[in-house]
Amino acid sequence: MRIVVLLLMISAVTALHYLTATEYVKYHDIYRRLYYLPIVLGGLWFSLRGGVGVALLVSLMYAPHILFQWGHLPETHLDQYLEILIYNTIGFLTGFLSSKEYAQRFRAEENARHLARSYAKLREQADLILEIEDQLRRADRLTAIGELSAGMAHEIRNPLGSIRGTAEILRDAFPPENRYAEFTRILINEVDRLNKVLEDFLNFARPAESERNDFKPLQVLQDVLVLAQQPAIKKQIDIHWDDQPLPAAIGDAGQFKQVFLNLVLNAIQAMELGGRLWIETSVRQDGQIVLTFKDTGPGIPPEDMDRVFNPFFTTKTEGTGLGLAITHRIVHNHGGTISVNNAPEGGAVFTISLRPADYQRRDVDKNG
Repeated sequence: MRIVVLLLMISAVTALHYLTATEYVKYHDIYRRLYYLPIVLGGLWFSLRGGVGVALLVSLMYAPHILFQWGHLPETHLDQYLEILIYNTIGFLTGFLSSKEYAQRFRAEENARHLARSYAKLREQADLILEIEDQLRRADRLTAIGELSAGMAHEIRNPLGSIRGTAEILRDAFPPENRYAEFTRILINEVDRLNKVLEDFLNFARPAESERNDFKPLQVLQDVLVLAQQPAIKKQIDIHWDDQPLPAAIGDAGQFKQVFLNLVLNAIQAMELGGRLWIETSVRQDGQIVLTFKDTGPGIPPEDMDRVFNPFFTTKTEGTGLGLAITHRIVHNHGGTISVNNAPEGGAVFTISLRPADYQRRDVDKNG
Protein backbone atom coordinates (compact mmCIF):
# COMPACT_ATOMS: atom_id res chain seq x y z
CA MET A 1 0.00 0.00 0.00
CA ARG A 2 2.84 2.42 0.76
CA ILE A 3 4.49 1.65 -2.56
CA VAL A 4 1.21 2.33 -4.34
CA VAL A 5 0.87 5.67 -2.51
CA LEU A 6 4.40 6.70 -3.52
CA LEU A 7 3.84 5.75 -7.16
CA LEU A 8 0.55 7.67 -7.27
CA MET A 9 2.18 10.78 -5.80
CA ILE A 10 5.09 10.67 -8.26
CA SER A 11 2.75 10.04 -11.17
CA ALA A 12 0.46 12.94 -10.15
CA VAL A 13 3.30 15.48 -9.83
CA THR A 14 4.87 14.31 -13.09
CA ALA A 15 1.54 14.61 -14.88
CA LEU A 16 1.18 18.18 -13.63
CA HIS A 17 4.61 19.01 -15.04
CA TYR A 18 3.94 17.54 -18.46
CA LEU A 19 0.40 18.86 -18.76
CA THR A 20 1.19 22.44 -17.70
CA ALA A 21 2.53 24.81 -20.32
CA THR A 22 6.07 26.13 -19.81
CA GLU A 23 4.96 29.75 -19.64
CA TYR A 24 3.49 29.01 -16.18
CA VAL A 25 6.88 29.10 -14.50
CA LYS A 26 5.56 29.65 -11.00
CA TYR A 27 3.39 26.54 -11.18
CA HIS A 28 6.34 24.45 -12.31
CA ASP A 29 8.39 25.78 -9.36
CA ILE A 30 5.67 24.52 -7.06
CA TYR A 31 5.34 21.15 -8.82
CA ARG A 32 9.05 20.30 -8.68
CA ARG A 33 9.08 20.94 -4.96
CA LEU A 34 6.14 18.62 -4.52
CA TYR A 35 8.53 15.79 -5.48
CA TYR A 36 10.11 16.11 -2.03
CA LEU A 37 7.01 14.61 -0.42
CA PRO A 38 7.34 11.10 -1.94
CA ILE A 39 11.14 11.25 -1.56
CA VAL A 40 10.94 11.98 2.19
CA LEU A 41 8.16 9.45 2.69
CA GLY A 42 10.13 6.80 0.82
CA GLY A 43 13.11 7.39 3.09
CA LEU A 44 10.98 7.29 6.24
CA TRP A 45 9.04 4.19 5.20
CA PHE A 46 11.77 2.12 3.52
CA SER A 47 14.99 3.56 5.00
CA LEU A 48 18.03 4.10 2.77
CA ARG A 49 16.87 1.95 -0.14
CA GLY A 50 13.49 3.66 -0.14
CA GLY A 51 14.87 7.20 -0.08
CA VAL A 52 17.49 6.62 -2.78
CA GLY A 53 15.13 4.53 -4.91
CA VAL A 54 12.34 7.13 -4.88
CA ALA A 55 14.84 9.93 -5.59
CA LEU A 56 16.21 8.06 -8.62
CA LEU A 57 12.69 7.38 -9.91
CA VAL A 58 11.76 11.06 -9.51
CA SER A 59 14.97 12.03 -11.34
CA LEU A 60 14.12 9.72 -14.23
CA MET A 61 10.59 11.11 -14.43
CA TYR A 62 11.63 14.78 -14.15
CA ALA A 63 14.73 14.78 -16.41
CA PRO A 64 12.84 14.30 -19.73
CA HIS A 65 10.62 17.23 -18.82
CA ILE A 66 13.65 19.51 -18.44
CA LEU A 67 15.35 18.28 -21.60
CA PHE A 68 12.42 18.27 -23.99
CA GLN A 69 10.16 21.01 -22.64
CA TRP A 70 12.67 23.45 -21.23
CA GLY A 71 15.90 22.61 -22.98
CA HIS A 72 15.22 24.65 -26.13
CA LEU A 73 14.20 27.72 -24.18
CA PRO A 74 16.85 30.34 -23.42
CA GLU A 75 15.37 31.09 -19.98
CA THR A 76 16.07 27.53 -18.73
CA HIS A 77 17.75 27.93 -15.37
CA LEU A 78 20.52 25.89 -13.85
CA ASP A 79 18.50 25.36 -10.68
CA GLN A 80 16.23 22.96 -12.57
CA TYR A 81 19.21 20.69 -13.17
CA LEU A 82 20.51 21.17 -9.65
CA GLU A 83 17.08 20.17 -8.34
CA ILE A 84 17.76 16.60 -9.47
CA LEU A 85 20.98 16.55 -7.44
CA ILE A 86 19.11 17.86 -4.42
CA TYR A 87 16.44 15.16 -4.89
CA ASN A 88 19.05 12.42 -4.57
CA THR A 89 20.82 14.19 -1.70
CA ILE A 90 17.57 14.53 0.25
CA GLY A 91 16.64 10.92 -0.51
CA PHE A 92 20.02 9.67 0.70
CA LEU A 93 20.02 11.76 3.89
CA THR A 94 16.42 10.90 4.75
CA GLY A 95 16.98 7.19 4.15
CA PHE A 96 20.28 7.22 6.06
CA LEU A 97 18.79 8.94 9.09
CA SER A 98 15.75 6.68 8.97
CA SER A 99 18.05 3.62 8.88
CA LYS A 100 19.95 4.87 11.91
CA GLU A 101 16.70 5.52 13.77
CA TYR A 102 15.37 2.08 12.81
CA ALA A 103 18.59 0.42 14.00
CA GLN A 104 18.40 2.25 17.32
CA ARG A 105 14.74 1.32 17.74
CA PHE A 106 15.55 -2.30 16.89
CA ARG A 107 18.34 -2.36 19.49
CA ALA A 108 16.03 -0.76 22.05
CA GLU A 109 13.32 -3.34 21.35
CA GLU A 110 15.86 -6.16 21.51
CA ASN A 111 17.15 -4.81 24.83
CA ALA A 112 13.57 -4.59 26.09
CA ARG A 113 12.93 -8.22 25.08
CA HIS A 114 16.19 -9.27 26.73
CA LEU A 115 15.23 -7.42 29.92
CA ALA A 116 11.79 -9.02 29.83
CA ARG A 117 13.35 -12.49 29.50
CA SER A 118 15.80 -11.72 32.30
CA TYR A 119 12.97 -10.45 34.49
CA ALA A 120 10.89 -13.55 33.79
CA LYS A 121 13.89 -15.74 34.62
CA LEU A 122 14.47 -13.84 37.86
CA ARG A 123 10.80 -14.26 38.74
CA GLU A 124 11.05 -18.00 38.13
CA GLN A 125 14.18 -18.23 40.26
CA ALA A 126 12.55 -16.17 43.01
CA ASP A 127 9.46 -18.40 42.94
CA LEU A 128 11.71 -21.46 43.05
CA ILE A 129 13.59 -20.07 46.05
CA LEU A 130 10.32 -19.34 47.84
CA GLU A 131 9.07 -22.85 47.06
CA ILE A 132 12.30 -24.40 48.36
CA GLU A 133 12.11 -22.30 51.52
CA ASP A 134 8.52 -23.42 52.04
CA GLN A 135 9.55 -27.04 51.56
CA LEU A 136 12.40 -26.64 54.04
CA ARG A 137 10.08 -25.11 56.63
CA ARG A 138 7.59 -27.91 56.08
CA ALA A 139 10.38 -30.50 56.31
CA ASP A 140 11.51 -29.03 59.63
CA ARG A 141 7.98 -29.16 60.97
CA LEU A 142 7.51 -32.69 59.73
CA THR A 143 10.76 -33.84 61.30
CA ALA A 144 9.94 -32.32 64.68
CA ILE A 145 6.37 -33.61 64.65
CA GLY A 146 7.55 -37.00 63.47
CA GLU A 147 10.02 -37.41 66.32
CA LEU A 148 7.46 -36.23 68.86
CA SER A 149 4.80 -38.52 67.41
CA ALA A 150 7.05 -41.58 67.47
CA GLY A 151 7.99 -41.11 71.10
CA MET A 152 4.45 -40.32 72.21
CA ALA A 153 2.93 -43.20 70.24
CA HIS A 154 5.22 -45.79 71.76
CA GLU A 155 4.56 -44.48 75.27
CA ILE A 156 0.76 -44.50 74.85
CA ARG A 157 0.31 -47.70 72.88
CA ASN A 158 1.01 -50.13 75.71
CA PRO A 159 -1.43 -48.51 78.18
CA LEU A 160 -4.06 -48.46 75.45
CA GLY A 161 -3.61 -52.20 74.97
CA SER A 162 -4.16 -52.76 78.67
CA ILE A 163 -7.24 -50.54 78.71
CA ARG A 164 -8.74 -52.39 75.77
CA GLY A 165 -8.07 -55.78 77.31
CA THR A 166 -9.67 -54.68 80.57
CA ALA A 167 -12.69 -53.28 78.71
CA GLU A 168 -13.15 -56.59 76.86
CA ILE A 169 -13.11 -58.47 80.18
CA LEU A 170 -15.71 -56.10 81.61
CA ARG A 171 -17.85 -56.42 78.47
CA ASP A 172 -17.89 -60.19 78.79
CA ALA A 173 -18.88 -59.87 82.46
CA PHE A 174 -22.17 -58.14 81.61
CA PRO A 175 -25.06 -59.50 79.59
CA PRO A 176 -25.57 -57.72 76.22
CA GLU A 177 -28.75 -55.98 77.38
CA ASN A 178 -27.03 -54.44 80.43
CA ARG A 179 -26.34 -50.73 80.11
CA TYR A 180 -22.80 -51.22 81.41
CA ALA A 181 -22.10 -53.50 78.45
CA GLU A 182 -22.91 -50.56 76.18
CA PHE A 183 -20.41 -48.43 78.12
CA THR A 184 -17.71 -51.05 77.62
CA ARG A 185 -18.43 -51.14 73.87
CA ILE A 186 -18.09 -47.35 73.73
CA LEU A 187 -14.82 -47.61 75.65
CA ILE A 188 -13.46 -50.25 73.24
CA ASN A 189 -14.45 -48.15 70.21
CA GLU A 190 -12.76 -45.07 71.59
CA VAL A 191 -9.61 -47.08 72.38
CA ASP A 192 -9.62 -48.35 68.79
CA ARG A 193 -9.96 -44.81 67.52
CA LEU A 194 -7.04 -43.66 69.64
CA ASN A 195 -5.03 -46.61 68.40
CA LYS A 196 -5.78 -45.52 64.82
CA VAL A 197 -4.43 -42.07 65.63
CA LEU A 198 -1.28 -43.67 66.98
CA GLU A 199 -0.99 -45.75 63.81
CA ASP A 200 -1.05 -42.52 61.82
CA PHE A 201 1.58 -41.04 64.12
CA LEU A 202 3.87 -44.01 63.57
CA ASN A 203 3.34 -43.97 59.81
CA PHE A 204 4.12 -40.28 59.76
CA ALA A 205 7.24 -40.70 61.90
CA ARG A 206 8.52 -43.77 60.05
CA PRO A 207 11.80 -42.88 58.28
CA ALA A 208 11.90 -43.04 54.50
CA GLU A 209 13.31 -46.19 52.94
CA SER A 210 16.77 -45.74 51.46
CA GLU A 211 16.12 -48.17 48.63
CA ARG A 212 13.64 -47.05 46.00
CA ASN A 213 11.72 -49.67 44.10
CA ASP A 214 9.62 -49.44 40.98
CA PHE A 215 5.86 -49.80 40.88
CA LYS A 216 3.16 -49.64 38.24
CA PRO A 217 0.85 -46.69 38.99
CA LEU A 218 -2.06 -48.06 36.95
CA GLN A 219 -2.04 -51.39 38.74
CA VAL A 220 -1.90 -49.75 42.18
CA LEU A 221 -4.61 -47.29 41.20
CA GLN A 222 -6.82 -50.11 39.96
CA ASP A 223 -6.48 -51.88 43.33
CA VAL A 224 -7.39 -48.64 45.12
CA LEU A 225 -10.51 -48.13 43.02
CA VAL A 226 -11.66 -51.65 43.90
CA LEU A 227 -11.35 -50.77 47.59
CA ALA A 228 -13.15 -47.45 47.10
CA GLN A 229 -15.98 -48.90 45.04
CA GLN A 230 -18.38 -49.54 47.91
CA PRO A 231 -17.97 -46.13 49.63
CA ALA A 232 -18.45 -44.45 46.26
CA ILE A 233 -21.63 -46.42 45.50
CA LYS A 234 -22.97 -45.70 48.97
CA LYS A 235 -22.59 -41.93 48.42
CA GLN A 236 -23.73 -42.07 44.78
CA ILE A 237 -20.39 -40.93 43.42
CA ASP A 238 -19.30 -41.76 39.87
CA ILE A 239 -15.58 -42.37 39.40
CA HIS A 240 -14.25 -41.71 35.90
CA TRP A 241 -10.80 -43.09 35.24
CA ASP A 242 -8.79 -42.14 32.17
CA ASP A 243 -6.51 -45.18 32.22
CA GLN A 244 -3.89 -44.07 29.72
CA PRO A 245 -0.78 -46.32 29.48
CA LEU A 246 1.86 -45.28 31.99
CA PRO A 247 5.45 -46.41 32.52
CA ALA A 248 6.70 -47.72 35.83
CA ALA A 249 7.45 -45.08 38.47
CA ILE A 250 9.97 -44.80 41.28
CA GLY A 251 8.38 -45.70 44.60
CA ASP A 252 7.01 -48.38 46.87
CA ALA A 253 3.72 -49.88 45.71
CA GLY A 254 2.40 -50.25 49.27
CA GLN A 255 3.10 -46.63 50.20
CA PHE A 256 1.63 -45.23 47.00
CA LYS A 257 -1.42 -47.40 47.50
CA GLN A 258 -1.89 -45.46 50.72
CA VAL A 259 -1.33 -42.17 48.82
CA PHE A 260 -3.93 -42.92 46.15
CA LEU A 261 -6.39 -44.31 48.69
CA ASN A 262 -6.09 -41.17 50.85
CA LEU A 263 -6.84 -38.91 47.88
CA VAL A 264 -9.76 -40.99 46.61
CA LEU A 265 -11.36 -41.38 50.05
CA ASN A 266 -10.88 -37.67 50.83
CA ALA A 267 -12.66 -36.80 47.58
CA ILE A 268 -15.50 -39.20 48.37
CA GLN A 269 -15.89 -37.80 51.89
CA ALA A 270 -15.89 -34.23 50.54
CA MET A 271 -18.88 -34.91 48.25
CA GLU A 272 -21.66 -35.31 50.82
CA LEU A 273 -24.48 -35.15 48.28
CA GLY A 274 -22.88 -37.29 45.58
CA GLY A 275 -20.89 -36.15 42.58
CA ARG A 276 -18.09 -37.18 40.28
CA LEU A 277 -14.41 -37.95 40.69
CA TRP A 278 -12.17 -37.72 37.63
CA ILE A 279 -8.80 -39.45 37.67
CA GLU A 280 -6.61 -38.47 34.73
CA THR A 281 -3.15 -39.80 33.91
CA SER A 282 -0.55 -38.56 31.45
CA VAL A 283 3.18 -38.43 30.73
CA ARG A 284 4.86 -35.05 30.21
CA GLN A 285 7.54 -34.39 27.62
CA ASP A 286 10.24 -34.55 30.29
CA GLY A 287 9.07 -38.06 31.25
CA GLN A 288 7.32 -37.12 34.49
CA ILE A 289 4.22 -39.21 35.26
CA VAL A 290 1.23 -37.04 36.20
CA LEU A 291 -1.91 -38.20 38.01
CA THR A 292 -4.77 -35.77 38.64
CA PHE A 293 -7.64 -36.30 41.12
CA LYS A 294 -10.49 -33.85 40.52
CA ASP A 295 -13.79 -33.91 42.41
CA THR A 296 -17.01 -31.90 42.33
CA GLY A 297 -17.05 -31.17 46.04
CA PRO A 298 -17.04 -27.75 47.71
CA GLY A 299 -13.31 -27.29 47.15
CA ILE A 300 -10.80 -25.92 49.63
CA PRO A 301 -11.24 -22.47 51.21
CA PRO A 302 -8.52 -20.08 50.00
CA GLU A 303 -7.37 -19.40 53.55
CA ASP A 304 -6.74 -23.14 54.08
CA MET A 305 -4.93 -23.79 50.79
CA ASP A 306 -1.43 -23.34 52.27
CA ARG A 307 -2.19 -25.57 55.27
CA VAL A 308 -3.63 -28.60 53.51
CA PHE A 309 -0.45 -30.68 53.84
CA ASN A 310 0.43 -29.46 57.35
CA PRO A 311 0.36 -32.07 60.12
CA PHE A 312 -2.76 -32.08 62.32
CA PHE A 313 -4.67 -29.71 60.04
CA THR A 314 -8.12 -31.09 59.29
CA THR A 315 -11.66 -29.87 58.74
CA LYS A 316 -13.20 -33.21 59.70
CA THR A 317 -14.64 -33.77 63.13
CA GLU A 318 -13.08 -37.24 63.40
CA GLY A 319 -9.91 -36.67 61.37
CA THR A 320 -6.37 -36.69 62.74
CA GLY A 321 -4.98 -34.25 60.17
CA LEU A 322 -2.17 -36.62 59.22
CA GLY A 323 -3.55 -38.26 56.08
CA LEU A 324 -2.48 -35.61 53.59
CA ALA A 325 0.70 -34.88 55.56
CA ILE A 326 1.69 -38.55 55.20
CA THR A 327 0.69 -38.45 51.53
CA HIS A 328 2.88 -35.37 50.97
CA ARG A 329 5.80 -36.97 52.75
CA ILE A 330 5.60 -40.25 50.81
CA VAL A 331 5.46 -38.45 47.45
CA HIS A 332 8.40 -36.17 48.24
CA ASN A 333 10.49 -38.97 49.72
CA HIS A 334 10.34 -40.66 46.31
CA GLY A 335 11.34 -37.57 44.34
CA GLY A 336 7.82 -36.56 43.30
CA THR A 337 5.67 -33.52 43.86
CA ILE A 338 2.06 -33.03 44.92
CA SER A 339 0.01 -29.85 44.65
CA VAL A 340 -3.59 -28.77 45.21
CA ASN A 341 -5.82 -26.06 43.83
CA ASN A 342 -9.47 -25.41 43.14
CA ALA A 343 -10.97 -25.94 39.71
CA PRO A 344 -12.66 -22.89 38.13
CA GLU A 345 -15.98 -24.72 38.01
CA GLY A 346 -15.62 -25.88 41.63
CA GLY A 347 -14.07 -28.81 43.44
CA ALA A 348 -10.54 -29.64 44.56
CA VAL A 349 -7.80 -30.81 42.19
CA PHE A 350 -4.83 -32.78 43.54
CA THR A 351 -1.96 -33.28 41.07
CA ILE A 352 0.86 -35.78 41.64
CA SER A 353 4.02 -35.82 39.54
CA LEU A 354 6.24 -38.91 39.79
CA ARG A 355 9.63 -39.80 38.41
CA PRO A 356 9.65 -42.63 35.87
CA ALA A 357 11.68 -45.73 36.68
CA ASP A 358 14.31 -44.98 34.03
CA TYR A 359 15.43 -41.94 36.10
CA GLN A 360 16.69 -44.38 38.69
CA ARG A 361 18.48 -46.46 36.05
CA ARG A 362 20.15 -43.36 34.63
CA ASP A 363 21.51 -42.48 38.08
CA VAL A 364 22.85 -46.01 38.44
CA ASP A 365 24.54 -45.84 35.03
CA LYS A 366 26.15 -42.47 35.85
CA ASN A 367 27.51 -43.75 39.15
CA GLY A 368 28.87 -46.87 37.52
